[in-house]
Amino acid sequence: MNAIIELQSAFTETSGHLQTVNEVEAAAEIQQHLEKQDNIPLNIAITGESGSGKSSFVNSFRGVSDDDEGAAPTGVKQTTSEVTPYPHPNYSNVTLWDLPGIGTTKFPAKKYLKLVGFEKFDFFIIISNTRFTENDVKLAQETQKMKKKFYFVRSKIDNDINAERRKRDFSAERTLTEIRDDCVHSLQGIESPRVFLVSSFKQHWCDFSLLQETLERELPMKKRDFLFSCCRFGGCCFILVTQW
Repeated sequence: MNAIIELQSAFTETSGHLQTVNEVEAAAEIQQHLEKQDNIPLNIAITGESGSGKSSFVNSFRGVSDDDEGAAPTGVKQTTSEVTPYPHPNYSNVTLWDLPGIGTTKFPAKKYLKLVGFEKFDFFIIISNTRFTENDVKLAQETQKMKKKFYFVRSKIDNDINAERRKRDFSAERTLTEIRDDCVHSLQGIESPRVFLVSSFKQHWCDFSLLQETLERELPMKKRDFLFSCCRFGGCCFILVTQW
């Protein structure tokens, strides 16, 4: 977040100056700020309890297989023992961070936020492969306190569909609705929780594409929010708006 603070300071220092120059010069200076702003690092934390499918989600989101070089390690036992960064496939300044599971011996719930450096992340994706737990709710509440954006992801939906498929009155639509409603119910205390149902191995199912689209749409929104919060240039605001 230091990069954002530096840019905010730069905007404040130059606001008076921009009001004294012509539009061409002002536009050129603003463009320089926009280019700097494009390089602001954005850090997305992938968190949740151990075994929820965080590492598989990271790999799937990046478009790599679990056994590809550079993939996040996956397995039936705990595989993430430290905070690990992975580059976003489409944005060079965006990093996905695979966080260790909350509530493990090494990362107990009471010390989890401090141990993983929770404050340094900009976005949070909280993953569960069953119903969301008290630990998940606490993570979301702490994120809300920091006024940062987060999504809930219910993983391994393919397992649920396959289990329900054996029933005579099976309905995929009804099953997904029940899962989504159950997730929202378990997240009481969170205002308007956003829940995405995904399968890391069958991305065409459910909400995986919607989650990707939402994230990519809201990353630029974060940039716009930053610019509008910093810009106090009077007429120069019109120039900023037309850049998007």
